[in-house]
Amino acid sequence: MQTQIPQQQPPDALASAAAGLISRCVHCGFCNATCPTYQLLGDERDGPRGRIYLIKHMLEGNTPTARTRSHLDRCLTCRACESACPSGVEYGRLVDMGREVLAQRAPRPWLARLQRRLLAGFLTSRAFAPLLALGQALRPLMPATLAKRIPARQRAGDWPLQPQPRRVLLLGGCVQPALSPDLNAATARVLGVLGIEVIIAREAQCCGAIHQHLDQQHTARDCARRNIDAWWPLLEQGAEAIVFNATGCGTQLAEYGWLLRDDPAYAQRAARVSSLSRDLSQLLAPLEPRIRQLSVNAVADTVAFHAPCSLQHGLKSRGVVEGLLLAAGATLTRVRDSHLCCGSAGTYSLLQPEISARLREARLGALQEGAPSRILSANIGCMVQLASGSQVPVQHWIQWLEGRLR
Repeated sequence: MQTQIPQQQPPDALASAAAGLISRCVHCGFCNATCPTYQLLGDERDGPRGRIYLIKHMLEGNTPTARTRSHLDRCLTCRACESACPSGVEYGRLVDMGREVLAQRAPRPWLARLQRRLLAGFLTSRAFAPLLALGQALRPLMPATLAKRIPARQRAGDWPLQPQPRRVLLLGGCVQPALSPDLNAATARVLGVLGIEVIIAREAQCCGAIHQHLDQQHTARDCARRNIDAWWPLLEQGAEAIVFNATGCGTQLAEYGWLLRDDPAYAQRAARVSSLSRDLSQLLAPLEPRIRQLSVNAVADTVAFHAPCSLQHGLKSRGVVEGLLLAAGATLTRVRDSHLCCGSAGTYSLLQPEISARLREARLGALQEGAPSRILSANIGCMVQLASGSQVPVQHWIQWLEGRLR
């Protein structure tokens, strides 16, 4: 697919990079077969191929409209199309750049910009945890439909203090510690049993994904720079990897090298950080025999695993978590259409609630078909999304695994 970008002085580097990605597309349409929004809405412009045409049209100097924005907004950035694409189109990067160009050339109305700025600021601020706690305290007084959207209060468990021969850094996260206070501690406890010490750098907080997808790309890059500064001394002191237990954040970490490729002060370190980022399952995969040995719970547990889009399409990791679950004694149900999105997609469930709810119900129907005792996932956003409509408990797979190792 050829793109003719009008000559500008100075040249538009962002538009040129986007055009380079577009050139790989052969408009075969395989992507539409795996796109959740195209499957729901049946509109070519709500599928990857149509959105690529919209971005191409904009880059060629045509004026984007509110309709252009609505079709790009409805994209979940699940990247299922990347897994299906025979030409290797990096659609996730392309749609991010398309949105950035669109925000520059056709800014949203001021009220919509304010809404997105406030949403990103609130979710990544220190105010989020106490306000969530207030909402949890008021759950009994709320209508059932609203109460289901607020996770039940959880207790934070103990953090292991014993030094271990191996050390890794763990991304603490911004919303996750409030939504699931014990998740990071559970991760540290499991890794401690396996001889790996976990360190959280306090200065490293939000990965930047929320800002990235709310038209605040400059803030997302600032988040990346702050995290790199926080981690770099610890990496130089011997930490072997940067581990994440939220695959949505992990996909963002893997893109740090790309996001800061033009920053002379950070490009090299950003690429190094991306190369050292590891999903928790990737860190544990070589230890599968040890996990099998330590799994003392002889009672089989039938569970369904929801593989987040960020894990299977963003990080291109499939079957690793499932292998660890099987090693620990799980019986995995077969999940129909496991490549499809649950509709969480960061803040998508807040900004596109109708589409998000339809995707959630479809996923829950497939996940609950095998009558599992619980649904496991690898991303906090997916966990909250599924739990808001699920009839069975939803849990992070590392928390389930800890119960087996006890």
